[in-house]
Formats: sequence, structure tokens, C-alpha cells
Amino acid sequence: MAKPVYKRVLLKISGEALAGDKHTGLDFEMIGSVCDVIKECLDMGVQVGLVVGGGNFWRGAKNSGGAMERTRADHMGMLATVMNALAVADVCEQKGIPVRVQTAIEMRAIAEPYIRSRAIRHLEKGRAVIFGAGTGNPYFSTDTAAVLRAAEINADVILLAKNVDGVYSADPAKDPNAVKYDVITYDDVLAQHLAVMDSTATSLSMDNHIPVLLFALKDPRNIIRALCGENVGTIVRE
Repeated sequence: MAKPVYKRVLLKISGEALAGDKHTGLDFEMIGSVCDVIKECLDMGVQVGLVVGGGNFWRGAKNSGGAMERTRADHMGMLATVMNALAVADVCEQKGIPVRVQTAIEMRAIAEPYIRSRAIRHLEKGRAVIFGAGTGNPYFSTDTAAVLRAAEINADVILLAKNVDGVYSADPAKDPNAVKYDVITYDDVLAQHLAVMDSTATSLSMDNHIPVLLFALKDPRNIIRALCGENVGTIVRE
């Protein structure tokens, strides 16, 4: 069995990926597959923090179309991420995976408030920790939340599981000549305005020297392949 090359990881899963082929709501078959892989990661001794997006329910300012005040629209997006966090946690528990949900906005009736030292303690005890509600602030994406949490918990890498299988020179759906990168630097991502993460998230990962590995979640086994250092997706680094 291949050995993991990372000890502690921050896995970011987009809300759209959790919706599977339905594109909205929750695809529990997909979530179950992801949770099976999380269990395998924990069994390998890898500590797993997880940030989930909320785009399968609500995408803040994009969905409001300017009809809502931006801060309130973003708060709704944070609540969408909490719905996803609870769904993933429930499936984890059904599979016997020790898990805790922590939220950046306090909602003590349903989750722990985010406390860095407590999150790290959970990780050290072999529990998966799901971080909900983004950063708790409007105007920041869940990609930025993923980088922030990765920096706080001293993660070795950010595993960015999305609906695309890597970083391309252009949108592969629109440009048949788009080239996929195996490795690219933060500077090139920023200079070329490539759609890896938003610029805030990219800059934060660069400033904190955290590599980002982007790959497709369509095959959840890609998470294990990424952990074991296989050539999957695109790695963004210095």
C-alpha cells in the first residue's frame, strides 16, 4: 500500500462537487464516496481538516444578482456551507468516522464554535474536522477560508477538489487549445488571472508557503492519489 507524503491536509470541496451530476442540492452517493475516502485517509494516519463550499445552495452576491445587500447575501452563503458541513458530518458518522463540525459564526445548538487549539486537538485525536461558515466574514470566498484554516492548523498542503481536473491556460470548455499545467507558480496564476482560486486565496497561500493541489472530485479516489504523491491534477507552489 502506498504511503502518504503528507501528515496533515486541508481538503476543500466545492458545493457544486457535493451536488454531483444534479448540480444543485446534495448527492448522497457522491458524499458517501467522499466520506469513504476520508475514512481511508484517517486509517492511513493522515489528519484531515475539511472546508466545504456552498454553491450547490447559494453563491452569495452571484445568486443575488445585485438585488440584495452584499453582506447579507454572503451571510446566506455561509449558512449554505453549514448545511453542507452537517450533511457531510452525518454521512461520516453513519460510516463510523469520528468527526466534528466547527463554524466561524457561533451556532452552538448545532456545531462547535471555531477554536484553533480545539480543532488541532481533534485532528491529533484522529477526528476529521469540518470547518463551516467560511471565514465568518463577507467578501471572502470559501477558497480563502480553506487557505486561512490550512495556515492556522499548519497543514502541509491544500487539496482543492473541484469539478475541473487541473489548472489550464484557458477555459478548456471554451478553448480546445487550452493547455493543462502539471506544476505552476503562484506568481504565474496571479499574473495570468487563472481560475484556480480567487486572488485573495492565492496570495494568502503564497504568503504562507502552502502548496495547493487542484484536481477533479469526480473520482474521489483522486484524494488518495494526491495524498500519496501521484501525478494528479495541478500543483501550485513557489
